[in-house]
Amino acid sequence: MKLYNPDGTVLLTVTAIERREGKLVIRGNIFGSMPVNAQLKPSEARAGLKLLSWGKFFFLLSLMFRR
Repeated sequence: MKLYNPDGTVLLTVTAIERREGKLVIRGNIFGSMPVNAQLKPSEARAGLKLLSWGKFFFLLSLMFRR
């Protein structure tokens, strides 16, 4: 999975998502070269879900089926 900057360049390439010790670990490369291992804690996941409205949630689901 790739996340892009507004100018279209690749910001983050996610190579793996793993579960480790009650946390979600996201592995990837920033700007194609610098490796990163980010940990998502349960409290931060709950805070992230609060950012989603129902409209954004359904848009996120429909995004998988768009070209």
